Amino acid sequence: MYRLRSAGTVIAVLVGLAVVPGPASAAPSLLSQGKPVTASSIEGSGTPATAAVDGDPGTRWSSTWSDPQWLRVDLGATSTVTRVELNWEGAYATDFQLQVSDNGDSWTTMRSVVGGTGGNQGFDVSGTGRYVRMNATKRANGYGVSLWEFRVFGEQGGSNPQPGSGVRVTGSQGNWRLTVDGQPWTVKGLTWGPPAADAARYMPELKSMGVNTLRTWGTDASTRPLLDAAAANGLRVINGFWLQPGGGPGSGGCVNYVTDTAYKADMLGQIRQWVTTYKDHPGVLMWNVGNESILGLQNCYSGAELETQRVEYAKYINEAARAIHAIDTNHPVTNTDAWTGAWVYLKAHTPDLDLYSVNSYGNVCKVRQDWISGGYTKPYILTEAGPAGEWEVPNDANGVPAEPTDIQKRDGYTQAWNCIIGHTGVSFGGTLFHYGTEYDFGAVWFNLTPAGKKRLSFYSVQRAFGGATPSNTPPVISAMNLPQTIAAGAPLNIDVAASDPNGDAITWSAAFNSKYIDNSGGLAGAPVQVNGNRLTVTAPDRLGVWKVYVMAEDGRGNIGIETKSVRVVAPQPAGTNVAQGKPTTASSYQQVGDGAPFPPSNAVDGNQSSRWATDWADPQWLRVDLGAVTTFQHVQLVWEGAYGRAYEIQVSDDGNNWRSVYGTTTGNGGVDSIDVTATGRYVRLHATQRGTGWGYSLYEFGVYRR
Repeated sequence: MYRLRSAGTVIAVLVGLAVVPGPASAAPSLLSQGKPVTASSIEGSGTPATAAVDGDPGTRWSSTWSDPQWLRVDLGATSTVTRVELNWEGAYATDFQLQVSDNGDSWTTMRSVVGGTGGNQGFDVSGTGRYVRMNATKRANGYGVSLWEFRVFGEQGGSNPQPGSGVRVTGSQGNWRLTVDGQPWTVKGLTWGPPAADAARYMPELKSMGVNTLRTWGTDASTRPLLDAAAANGLRVINGFWLQPGGGPGSGGCVNYVTDTAYKADMLGQIRQWVTTYKDHPGVLMWNVGNESILGLQNCYSGAELETQRVEYAKYINEAARAIHAIDTNHPVTNTDAWTGAWVYLKAHTPDLDLYSVNSYGNVCKVRQDWISGGYTKPYILTEAGPAGEWEVPNDANGVPAEPTDIQKRDGYTQAWNCIIGHTGVSFGGTLFHYGTEYDFGAVWFNLTPAGKKRLSFYSVQRAFGGATPSNTPPVISAMNLPQTIAAGAPLNIDVAASDPNGDAITWSAAFNSKYIDNSGGLAGAPVQVNGNRLTVTAPDRLGVWKVYVMAEDGRGNIGIETKSVRVVAPQPAGTNVAQGKPTTASSYQQVGDGAPFPPSNAVDGNQSSRWATDWADPQWLRVDLGAVTTFQHVQLVWEGAYGRAYEIQVSDDGNNWRSVYGTTTGNGGVDSIDVTATGRYVRLHATQRGTGWGYSLYEFGVYRR
């Protein structure tokens, strides 16, 4: 006979039974499947928390054997929760609460269960939040608690959006959408380069391109004008936060994510400060914490320590994501790295991110397969993309990266965009690199508007984004040919082929860059003579591989740019080099350092890639013994970057008594070709003033008899 123990027991039993749904209505969506999940504990590696939301009734989560225990799922955005279903294994909870939270810290109980009987349980509930938790306070037996499946139903997006809100990641595995105020939002974006204070002047152009999103790397007090201008023109901003180490300015350093609690606290404080400042601004699309740091940590650590640092960084990103969600429930949070391999760490240690991000250029069309192969459960965006970068292209005949042509770059942006939007339901779009007005080595490689002038790539992006149809486009350079090597200071002929689609007259200019000599980014303009399809400039005086640029402008704000390399070598003087291979001595020479030693004999070995280098002090000298009294007519000094500003050429018959035959106080490096007739057994370079902060350095010290 059934015996009623108490009214409370009846209530408890009834509460534990499956609840029959009410009148027919729109079926709620399953929100929890495949979403990030965490737990108070796991019994072992075979029963992870993820098994409770994987949709597989044959896998399960199981806790350790103690009370209390909990399982928490991150729905990815604030959601209206209407039903929770639990499929218990034999180790079930008799007492538990179903709870909801906006930030993962403060919980509201939607349903309390006392005296539950396990099995398959379903509860109609009412709650709004991003996180849903089953909080078990009493086990049914001596084991832990174990769930085959934990299912949360409802409607993603919540019911009470707040000011400046409305950006949501909605949908489920492989069928996600990014929405802004309830409307789908494909990120048609560019990375942002100009000063934020000047943002208003650029917005009309960006809007005409079809751009709806801009991406920054840092957020601070100077950000507001950019957000204001973007919002006024219907654009939104992905607001970045720098973290060490990473790609780009302001992100260097090698912080220790295990031990440097002060750095982490400081950066988290800054993130909280600026999220609080701008969270209600209508120009915000999402927050992006960190840039290329998981990859960048390899520049600081190696081996097991590198792995430890990457794990701790990923955990720190999760801490930042939770901090942002606690302040701002209306905008998603992401993290950018330079390789999809970083997503492995985010998947394991950063469940509170709403989506992933990656910077990818030459490999942008491989991102989709990487996502599939990695079994990832979050959507993504590309936060930098474009044609192949300097680090990805093959070297040219001079051993430096072969920069793509203007036409190849144009087509590279189109291909990148097609690959980005081709991963429907997973990729939300991307911000292509780069909208900036810089005019240097990097800008010519990537900028759509170097010096404010529009290139072919500008218009290819405009076409990809569905922007305005242009009335005029740039000249197209279809060929650029020049010799592989050229003597310093000699005329350099460049043969070009170009046409203007609109029939506009083309104006030519040229420039040089010494990136592969001294890491300089600047472009130095060079006077150019134009003779039909041949441009003639004067080769630089300094030895090494130079980048040569030719620019074709149409007078309508458009520009075509082509670039190739040329190796500048010392000119071959007439006559015989009577110093080559002869005994040398010097005041000093560098014996330590990269490439050392640099003995004086290097200056007379006939090899323009070896050099003599001195200590960093004045004066210094280099002496060659010709072996006998010799008359000569020419001296050639081939300087490395560390040149002599003031020096004399001296001769001696005995190596002790010197007479000057040439002198200058205005030396500028490169190759000094000195016509001077003199006689002596010893010839000496006597330098008294350096042209740089280094010492003196010569590739060759040639003495010629004609």
